Amino acid sequence: MKLWEKGIPTDKQIEHFTVGNDRELDLVLAKYDALGSIAHAKMLGQIGLLTDSETVSLVLALEEIIAAVENGKFEIEDSFEDVHSKIEYLLTVKLGDAGKKIHTARSRNDQVLVDVNLYLKDVVKELKEQVKSLFDLLMESAEKYQNVLLPGYTHLQIAMPSSFGMWFSAYAETLIDDITMLNAALKIVDQNPLGSAAGYGSSFPINRTFTTLELGFETLKFNSVAAQMSRGKSEKTVAFAMSSVAATLSKFSMDVCLYMSQNFDFITLPSHLTTGSSIMPHKKNPDVFELIRGKCNKIQALPYEITLITNNLPSGYHRDLQLLKEGLFPAIQNLKACLDIAIFAIKDIKVKEHILDDKKYDFLFTVDSLNEMVVAGIPFRDAYKAVAEQLENGTFQSPKETKHTHEGSINNLCLDQIKKKMSDSY
Repeated sequence: MKLWEKGIPTDKQIEHFTVGNDRELDLVLAKYDALGSIAHAKMLGQIGLLTDSETVSLVLALEEIIAAVENGKFEIEDSFEDVHSKIEYLLTVKLGDAGKKIHTARSRNDQVLVDVNLYLKDVVKELKEQVKSLFDLLMESAEKYQNVLLPGYTHLQIAMPSSFGMWFSAYAETLIDDITMLNAALKIVDQNPLGSAAGYGSSFPINRTFTTLELGFETLKFNSVAAQMSRGKSEKTVAFAMSSVAATLSKFSMDVCLYMSQNFDFITLPSHLTTGSSIMPHKKNPDVFELIRGKCNKIQALPYEITLITNNLPSGYHRDLQLLKEGLFPAIQNLKACLDIAIFAIKDIKVKEHILDDKKYDFLFTVDSLNEMVVAGIPFRDAYKAVAEQLENGTFQSPKETKHTHEGSINNLCLDQIKKKMSDSY
């Protein structure tokens, strides 16, 4: 069944190519298609295009479809082109003419727009919750280990002293930027496109403000052409926000892999979080964090993929837009899974508390030494040269302590301020 069926058969090869894997992907949107149809049916009833009994019957039937979706009993068989045709078919079989009326004053174009926007609203809210849970876990670790020193590196060379408190809270504060990106994406998708029809509105006296309130959108996408052009832009905006979260996870995962290696030996993972080798019995590999890194790097390519699909399209609907779901929907599931497993695994990271006892880390404190000389009245450049000479002739004596006081430094992590920043952003 096709919503555009005219009684003229379509070549099977053309049908297979144009439908692709849309049926499978549309299962994600089924609940949202039914929710959009409920709001649309109520609006049609309000303006007199449906009777009261037809409106009630349609709403009840659509609520049954939602229940079937939530119970895993909703299917889109090969005889249907997409979720829209399957739901309209179910309504027509059950209600007759009332089911045939549900498509009045709308198009598949604004149906899929409203479905995707409703879905992405939920996705962004769920991602925000997961990011906040990860933030809380990292801050808890930062507080627990704020006085355990850790070597800092630049160019992968020993640089200056850091701490596990600084390391954990650095990623926590970075997640606040990711929340800001997610909030921006939510603002973009929280606009109602329903009623824009095929992109040029409808001659029926529809009430788009009614459906905006009914569906819980913050506002209406007023211009019908602008509503149609939001397809692709909404997906790309969410993809950029997802990419921001993924970048944070990927970098953290790389740190874990690096810090766990025997050459660094800063942290350990319990056996249940590692995997082994088929021939080397000593191996304990951080596969979980390697996969988070790899999956998140793939997610960071998503905005570019969407850009390439949509970049040179003029205004109006184009079938290219159907392809957006193929990259976006799996990426959403992958990012959710990465956040879940990161939250599961990070709580069991064990830090090593005497890393800086190793003599090779004495050079971490050269800057602290020369700064003390500057405080004592020696010009900075002279102090720099003096410490360099001590290093060269082997007379440098490491203080092995830090006295940093400024906001965000090793001895003043501002953890409460970071928590407040997240609270204000969330």
